[in-house]
Amino acid sequence: MCGIVGYIGHRDAYPIVIKGLKRLEYRGYDSAGVMLYDDNAIKLCKTKGKVSDLEAKSESELNTSGKIGIGHTRWATHGVPNDVNSHPHLSNSGELAIIHNGIIENYSPLKEELKKRGYTFKSDTDTEVLVNLIEEIQKTENLKLGKAVQVALNQVVGAYAIAVFDIKNPNELVAARLGSPLAIGVGEGEYFIASDASPFIEYTSNAVYLEDGEIANIRLHKPIKIRKIKDDSLVNPNIQELQMNLEQIEKGGYDHFMMKEIYEQPSVIKDTYRGRLNANKGIIQMAGVEDNLEKFLNAERIIIVACGTSWHAGLVAEYIIEEFARIPVEVEYASEFRYRNPIINSNDVVIAISQSGETADTMAAIKLAKEKGAFVFGVCNVVGSSISRETHAGAYTHAGPEIGVASTKAFTTQITVLTMLALRLGKAKGTMSSTDYHRYLQELEIIPEKVQEALLSNEVAKQIAETFKDAPNCLYLGRGYNFPVALEGALKLKEISYIHAEGYPAAEMKHGPIALIDAQMPVIIIAPKQGHYDKIVSNIQEIKSRSGRIIAIVTKGDTQVRDLADFVIEIPETSDALSPLITTIPLQLLSYHIAVLRGCNVDQPRNLAKSVTVE
Repeated sequence: MCGIVGYIGHRDAYPIVIKGLKRLEYRGYDSAGVMLYDDNAIKLCKTKGKVSDLEAKSESELNTSGKIGIGHTRWATHGVPNDVNSHPHLSNSGELAIIHNGIIENYSPLKEELKKRGYTFKSDTDTEVLVNLIEEIQKTENLKLGKAVQVALNQVVGAYAIAVFDIKNPNELVAARLGSPLAIGVGEGEYFIASDASPFIEYTSNAVYLEDGEIANIRLHKPIKIRKIKDDSLVNPNIQELQMNLEQIEKGGYDHFMMKEIYEQPSVIKDTYRGRLNANKGIIQMAGVEDNLEKFLNAERIIIVACGTSWHAGLVAEYIIEEFARIPVEVEYASEFRYRNPIINSNDVVIAISQSGETADTMAAIKLAKEKGAFVFGVCNVVGSSISRETHAGAYTHAGPEIGVASTKAFTTQITVLTMLALRLGKAKGTMSSTDYHRYLQELEIIPEKVQEALLSNEVAKQIAETFKDAPNCLYLGRGYNFPVALEGALKLKEISYIHAEGYPAAEMKHGPIALIDAQMPVIIIAPKQGHYDKIVSNIQEIKSRSGRIIAIVTKGDTQVRDLADFVIEIPETSDALSPLITTIPLQLLSYHIAVLRGCNVDQPRNLAKSVTVE
């Protein structure tokens, strides 16, 4: 959950590292640091706060020259966010520098052993233990940096992506990964290291993605040398062409990445089904599904594992797959799935959903499912990510880079992929009529236009936000397909505005939450005309009789709910099964405007990080 950047080459390293850290700040932003090498000396600057704080401090305190540099933006695990605990960390001699994403679980016994050998520690971090372990192995076994790192990593337990520099061999960086992503950009006479490709996209379109358990020696004017950490076997570097461009990772005139990504949803939903869906011909074609169709058709059940927003997309998929394909579906938190000794059979299909493709809990769930003999299908957004490589098959969402920490377009594109999967299975199994199948295909094809229309509610959402920006609590209610949307709406509000919010099935309100309702409690009700409309109307009347303040998401032209609600946001009409793609839009806008009005950092909410690569 930290961001790593490194550079070695012919350019000045500092501006590359700082710009790269800003692009990776979605991965953690409670502290940051940079190390530069120049004139036979290591120069270090670290600070609590954001990369902008590091930039100001380093440019006032540091000579920023140097052709080699590493940098880090942190999401704290071991040790509170402060200057000392910030990365990079130096070894006791001051000759080694390291940056680290992940957790060393056995750091404590290693630390005690190193203390016995005379090592001292300035920070509370597990990372400082690792860099001193590497130094101790270098000294006692007389090894070069790469080999010492390899020996040290065979002694640690945990997850890591690291980059290490040794002043004694200043033309080299050593990088390694286990459970945390790491990409190496390959340029002309230069190399880049980063947690993802965004820091070096403007310099090179070629990258090597390290696999789990690999270590790379990156040396000037020499090819990358990659070995397996466990057995020292050589690995042939697989250089891939990057699938992103610079425009995708810039704000494009919007105040925040989150707003840009909300407004990208019509185009990215279309990108997600482009080439896969042809409504006129009645075709859905996804290679990962077609190549494994029998696995799905013979499945006794489908288990969906995910975390956060992806889990909510999985809940929507549960309704859709069971409705269209009549296959039992269970939706599990990936973190719980791994540790509760689940019953998994060889004829189960496990669908793993992750925006980043690097979510640690979901990765662990995938490995467990594979060990039990299940077929694992991945749904993720990042080409070449760990989950895309670890699963048997899968489908990319084509949402493009999602920089805002609060997920928006990932949610709707995940639902799009899972809806196409459900439709394809329903057709293959004969569990839905040909009429319904073709109707849904035609409707899904025009969903981007309806999402575009739903975005016209932005000004209304902004006005409602003015009224409720200081509310201490908020309740979200939905039924059927829109119950998961209520959960997602509440999560968005919690994440970026820090208002306590809860999502419930509307019928559950009277089984407890109704006790909270009074004149100060805003209740957001998702009430499209399709679905359980009459039941929702009854729930609204129950709230009104207790003086609750109602914000209703309604189908355009609705009059019955409009007469009961205090505030109304209209959306275009669509079928019940596809309505989550529309109803989520005004909830995203509402949470955004409330957060902005409260002065919150929308793209980088406190305590959160985008890519959760630790458990």
